[in-house]
Amino acid sequence: MKFSHKLQEGIFLKRYKRFFADIEWQGKQITAHVPNTGSLKSVNNPGQHCLFSESDNPERKLKFTLEMIKSPMGAWVGVNTSTPNAIVRETLEQVVGHTGVVGTFSDWSHFDEIKPEYKISAETRLDFALKKKGSEKMHFIEVKNVTLAEEGVAKFPDAVTERGQKHIRELMLLMEQGHTVELVFTVQRHDCGTFAPADDIDPEYGKLLREAFQKGLKISPLVVDLSPEAVELSETKLPVKL
Repeated sequence: MKFSHKLQEGIFLKRYKRFFADIEWQGKQITAHVPNTGSLKSVNNPGQHCLFSESDNPERKLKFTLEMIKSPMGAWVGVNTSTPNAIVRETLEQVVGHTGVVGTFSDWSHFDEIKPEYKISAETRLDFALKKKGSEKMHFIEVKNVTLAEEGVAKFPDAVTERGQKHIRELMLLMEQGHTVELVFTVQRHDCGTFAPADDIDPEYGKLLREAFQKGLKISPLVVDLSPEAVELSETKLPVKL
């Protein structure tokens, strides 16, 4: 996913009221939208360099959007929670229905159709459903954004997520109906060697993730390539520690 304009670099000063960030840029202070409802634990570090986008839409109240913050160890961390779905969809469109795909995304290539925002109940839509011609069964994908890292381990969630717990329970029900299911954790940083649930933050989520894994849930922690020009899903899949 290419940005319409190269991201600008500034100094992250603070995040407040959840959706606002002050940034020092070109000798002045600007306010940017923070598209992330999480805690940004391990990322919310004032004084670090950051990257932000600028919108040409005159109707926007805030023309700037915080996209990435540099970690104290020097890795860029993507904080925009709209990025994961966009880059997963971009990748799916490149591989679904295409023969000859090898590597990390080869399993997706065996399907013929992508159904985004697939409604499984009156209350729930899952991010993607993949379908094969002639088959009643589908492969459901739910995408989660990962920014938290501790000692080289990417972790999710960074705050208690009842919505995430609900999704795992629903994925288990879909498996009972004969479908296959997958959780794609988009790791928006390059300084992690493994992935694990953040049990100290949300032990119930970790418990449900392990239960679902035992029943057949596919867990795919995929590293995101980040730059001021573009973001894309890499084929690097982190080992899972459960």
